[in-house]
Amino acid sequence: MGPYSPAIESNGYIFTAGQIGKDPVSDELLEGIENQTRQVIKNLESVLTEAGSSLSKIIKTTVFITDMDQYAKMNEVYSSFFSDHKPARSTVQVVKLPAGALIEMEATAEK
Repeated sequence: MGPYSPAIESNGYIFTAGQIGKDPVSDELLEGIENQTRQVIKNLESVLTEAGSSLSKIIKTTVFITDMDQYAKMNEVYSSFFSDHKPARSTVQVVKLPAGALIEMEATAEK
């Protein structure tokens, strides 16, 4: 969607660009915060795998959400991916995200 890399490696760490809840095959934004959150994390997983890392090596995530009232729903899905391994996380409410997304997430992981 823009002039940036999906991930960059530096000094043994992977820094990802923000991912939104678009299905990579259909390029369609999924409906609802739960579906978008699930897809965002799957998209992050793909980017990290391609870069030689994984969800289990994430150190920190930053979540951008358009409606903090949807936090509990987002958190429930997020927790299903990070039950044993719990990276540090910041969650910030924003006015608008690309493509009308409800959530965007970026991560920093070890290689």
